[in-house]
Amino acid sequence: MVDPLGIAAGAVLTAVVVALHYSSGTGWEPNEDIAQEVLEKRAESVPETEFAEPMNRSIGGGGVPAGAVEAGSEGELAEGEETEEEEGFDPDAIPEDEVEVYEIEFAKEGETIEIANNENILDIGEDEGWDLPYACREGSCLSCAGHIEDGAADEYIRHSNNDTLNDEEMDNGYCLTCTAYPTADFTLETGEQP
Repeated sequence: MVDPLGIAAGAVLTAVVVALHYSSGTGWEPNEDIAQEVLEKRAESVPETEFAEPMNRSIGGGGVPAGAVEAGSEGELAEGEETEEEEGFDPDAIPEDEVEVYEIEFAKEGETIEIANNENILDIGEDEGWDLPYACREGSCLSCAGHIEDGAADEYIRHSNNDTLNDEEMDNGYCLTCTAYPTADFTLETGEQP
């Protein structure tokens, strides 16, 4: 037989224990977040260098392209010697009276458009509404690469920056559309990488 007095006493006792537990709290507090402090200490332990960070060219990196450094080269130019690629090309420096327009055929898009020698090929293609590939927009990866069917890229474009393509790839007609400016009429296949 069930004793109603025992059940009532058990219920009251349980209620008292629960009330005491919640009124005093557990005393547990979360630990302080030290993630930023750990990152700063790790950064302090790494020595500073003047080397560029290594990157993977296929995912937006830079670094030196394969074959770009000749065996035995000292890495220094003779006094007064400079190259155009190292200096870069500034399309904004072209005077208005020297701006020339070229017909560029976009093979995959099936259209030919006019692009001035101070206009970026990728930007003008996007202005046409085409979804052209790109990533860094700085000439440091291969995402925007295209292939000039008519010959060596140097004969048809100038790069404002090219940290990725080596001379052989340029000779084979490859260019970086994000930093390429036309210097002649040509046919371009977008989305083509060496």
